[in-house]
Amino acid sequence: MKRRFLTGAIAGLLAIGTAVTPAIGATEHYNDSSVTGGSEEWQAWVEEWNTVATDYTEVSITPGVNETELNFAWYSPVEAGKEATPVVHFGTEGNMAEFTGTSAPVDTSLTGGVEYMYNHVTVTGIKENTNYVYTVEKNGVETEQRNYDSKSFSTVKMLYVGDPQIGASKGQPQGGEELVATDGVANTAARNDAFGWNRTLELAYEQNPDVNFIISAGDQVNKTGKPKEEEYAGYLSPDVLEGLPVATTIGNHDSLNPDYMYHFNNPNTTDYGATQAGGDYYYSYGDGLFIVLNTNNYNVAEHKQAIAEAVASDPDAQWRVVTIHQDIYGTGLDHSDTDGMILRTQLTPVFDEYDIDVVLQGHDHTYSRSKILHGDNASHGAYEFRLNEAGDDYDWDHAYNVNTNESIALAPETEEQQAALDAFQADNICYTIEDTTGNTVVNPEGTLYMSANSASGSKYYELIANQQDYIANRSQNWLPSYSVITMDADSFSIETYQITDAGEVEKIDDAFTIEKNDSEETTVVETMTRADVIEALYAQAGSPAVETAATFADVSADAEYANAIAWAESTGIISGMGGENFAPENVMTREQLAVVLANYASVNGLSGQNAVNYTDTDAASAWSADGVAFAAEAGIFEGTTLDPKGSVTTAALDYALAQLA
Repeated sequence: MKRRFLTGAIAGLLAIGTAVTPAIGATEHYNDSSVTGGSEEWQAWVEEWNTVATDYTEVSITPGVNETELNFAWYSPVEAGKEATPVVHFGTEGNMAEFTGTSAPVDTSLTGGVEYMYNHVTVTGIKENTNYVYTVEKNGVETEQRNYDSKSFSTVKMLYVGDPQIGASKGQPQGGEELVATDGVANTAARNDAFGWNRTLELAYEQNPDVNFIISAGDQVNKTGKPKEEEYAGYLSPDVLEGLPVATTIGNHDSLNPDYMYHFNNPNTTDYGATQAGGDYYYSYGDGLFIVLNTNNYNVAEHKQAIAEAVASDPDAQWRVVTIHQDIYGTGLDHSDTDGMILRTQLTPVFDEYDIDVVLQGHDHTYSRSKILHGDNASHGAYEFRLNEAGDDYDWDHAYNVNTNESIALAPETEEQQAALDAFQADNICYTIEDTTGNTVVNPEGTLYMSANSASGSKYYELIANQQDYIANRSQNWLPSYSVITMDADSFSIETYQITDAGEVEKIDDAFTIEKNDSEETTVVETMTRADVIEALYAQAGSPAVETAATFADVSADAEYANAIAWAESTGIISGMGGENFAPENVMTREQLAVVLANYASVNGLSGQNAVNYTDTDAASAWSADGVAFAAEAGIFEGTTLDPKGSVTTAALDYALAQLA
């Protein structure tokens, strides 16, 4: 089904712009494994860490190009007189086959000067619902036998996790001391977080033993651009990972070293979107095509090429799922309105063009589920982040306009910088919210965006103060969490859980399901842009002559709605979005309409007929309080709910105007 685009994108505020908040940093909240782990288990882990942190040779398993393949990766030490043997022995008990791959040297600056080889091997011919065993060779010596049990290829289950970020709890208190992220065994932050990561995986797998693989939305480890082998050792240490593949995403903390691509043998790797850690890749599994983008590279033209290549490899896949680290539609305080959304204006239309069903995100260390979104079909700028002068991390204080090279300060100190920031944010209102009801949607035209909280609990961020209009649900309970995705030919469903300090698993969001049914047509509701509403009010008022043009920078004098907006501005019915803009093509929200109609009624001496006690006024933005109060007094919305963030439809406006006299 080709997409039909609705007009506009959702606006944020009527009178004032949304201020972008610079990154605040991690909160005081984290998962203290010495508390949540239980004293006996924790003490055993503290002892075990002495071995884990110094063993860089743990095996990782990744999905192959499709469900019939598995990719393996591991280090082997360089030993005198011995050569690396990139060999996996794999098969059913008593019927093992030998699979040979490649090996190459590891950069010794990342391993304390000790020489290692990394080994990559692909195993083929895997059948569903079969019990397999395997070993790998390290310099000709086979490891102990491990188990891999394949699951159904028709109903596929995945664990979706965000930001294990082993080592990110540095600076937090534990046992009267402060966790540190020094190298090797002394990295007590990595010790803490690896324990929490293992705890989450064990509980999640215990609840879902039929899961096929894990999707990690990035930041497996923490020390950006620095050696961190003890963090990778902690990440790979859980026993669950011996038999459960992980499709990892390159996060900003993974991006600036090649150690990531040593440890993970990703399928269908490309040179598109590459950083030192590697580039974009893709794979097919069951009825899904999965595309993993390295959005630490801001070249969206390359990401588009990767998506096109992936789609060409499996054009009939029922589901197209993209994983990115940076959350272009998230709701965390630290990232969602700055570097998280940096590629929003560019990626949204690309995802529309290639009919992407779901985008899985991380980075913001909060949980959120978006409404169904697609682009507004308007022209927007292109933005990126760049490395700092030292080249060892990203410059998080500035966004850059790709076309003009303008630097945009995210913590402005002058009026000029504030104006640039306002324009940047206004330009990122580039989406349309699809009108759907309930938690099961059939044949949606847009894309669902998920953001995962930290699975290890190593670091959490606050939610942004005002929930964005594109967010359907969000959560921050300072607890590790994970989601379970179930996918078959007809449906894609996601449920999300958190793990309490006592080890109880609790659901934090209702299941959300997308269904595809060729026999049912998508219902398209006629939503109204901000200009549409003002034009309707202007016509209702008899289209009076206007003497002065509108002052909004984004309202052209020759636009068909120019007179209507000029009239509404001159009479005080509207005052814009802040930053000298009105955003005429953005869809108007119901709380915005409440404010506009309150002003309209005041100007024209109108009042409502029947007061209504709306049950959800607490969900309205603070700036709309007077309008919401008027809406309740006048009963301008049908039913008992205001739905303040919902879109205005032609039917809703007609009903509202009918209540005024």
